[in-house]
Amino acid sequence: MSYLSKIMVIMILCLGIGLFWLIDKNKSLRNEYNNINQSLIQQIAENKDYQLRINQLNQLDNRHLQELVHAKKEIDQLRDISERAPERVYIKAECPKVSATSTTSLVNANTARPTDTAIRNYWILRERIAQSERIILGLQDYIRQECIH
Repeated sequence: MSYLSKIMVIMILCLGIGLFWLIDKNKSLRNEYNNINQSLIQQIAENKDYQLRINQLNQLDNRHLQELVHAKKEIDQLRDISERAPERVYIKAECPKVSATSTTSLVNANTARPTDTAIRNYWILRERIAQSERIILGLQDYIRQECIH
């Protein structure tokens, strides 16, 4: 074998070894690409699901906020009506019984009416009850949507 033939054989062997190394590297890179691509597809699906859940919770929150605003508006309307025409507001109350020894007269008789502070406290309590009810319903819906599904 001549010198040139030996160099050619060595070069062909080197090229063959290099080719096998490149094929192996290509396979490993292809596997890595497929793994990353699968992970990306899974992440995209999770993100879509997460976005859907966020939108549903946002709609739920908006609905409960509108209900709370509506309840507050209704209470404010009732308050305005009661302040404009207090004789139309009926409050169930009992008057203390008159003792048998006292004389009955209607000279100092007034209509049974709660104090202004009692009326103001009534409206505050009614508003807070409505708010609490809306908040509790919203939290229950959130638990049903997020934790139980």
